[in-house]
Amino acid sequence: MFVLNPDPFLLPSYRISPFQTKHLGQNAHWPESDFAAKYFDNRFGSGQWLITYNGREAIRLALQTYNLKPLDVVTILTTSENFYISSCVTKTIEEFCQWNRTVTHNTKVILVNHEFGYPHPEMAKIKALNLPIIEDCCTTFFSQDSAQKIGQYGDFATYSFPKFFPMQIGGLLVAKKGISEAIKPEINPSESQYTLKAMSYYLPQTTEILTQRKANFAYASEAFQALGFSLRFQSSDAIIPSALLLNNQHQIKDLPALKVFLTDHGIQSSVFYGEDAFFIPCHQHLSTDDINYFVQVIAYYQKNFSYV
Repeated sequence: MFVLNPDPFLLPSYRISPFQTKHLGQNAHWPESDFAAKYFDNRFGSGQWLITYNGREAIRLALQTYNLKPLDVVTILTTSENFYISSCVTKTIEEFCQWNRTVTHNTKVILVNHEFGYPHPEMAKIKALNLPIIEDCCTTFFSQDSAQKIGQYGDFATYSFPKFFPMQIGGLLVAKKGISEAIKPEINPSESQYTLKAMSYYLPQTTEILTQRKANFAYASEAFQALGFSLRFQSSDAIIPSALLLNNQHQIKDLPALKVFLTDHGIQSSVFYGEDAFFIPCHQHLSTDDINYFVQVIAYYQKNFSYV
């Protein structure tokens, strides 16, 4: 059994990110290595990438290059086309101009958010609009579409390392035309060096990371489908989700209340606002016992606060 309704000072801590407290010390002591720099050169091209503090900063730096005016519009398109979009994205855009969710004559830039590791299925059509594109790949570091071009459709692509690696900071800006000298990140040299050292340690473990993430996703998917939930997106071998996104199927009356209940049990989660869906952690540093704990907590809530 697992303890439910624990003392708030004795909570476990499960994040959407694979970062755990033990990684605080480990990441401080990884040896110097140029593995990450060579990996990024090989994958994105020498001179075409820049380490940033996080994914938000990468988006901000990309937006800076377009000389946007206050009445200009950045149109946000997402994989699901649900209205849900992180405030990290919208607030960053609002530093420059307005944003909307439909391409209009005022659209100056399209920001495509590949949600939860699932590529937008209409990238060729979006590309055909002949508007500047920023690809938000913060949750799609490992995912690809059938054309193997995610991150290559736009002028820029942005990434967030903590979505897939046990890190507290670290993002990446990729520029198709190369990183201009005018692009100045706020991340300082020590933080950039720290990020590259950590990534140099974790990137060689990619095969093991992906194998474990896929195994955990399959295990969790089966367990939650047995409770009556379903997967919001169809997955494939080319997709590595950043979290487990579940259709509620009208099982839980109040998803925001479920979010609070999960927080009270040490589980980070959120509602996929605009739909009857929610998401929870599902990464390589979870064990089957961890996933079973998630199942027991949600099953308890489902039994006591469900529609039926």
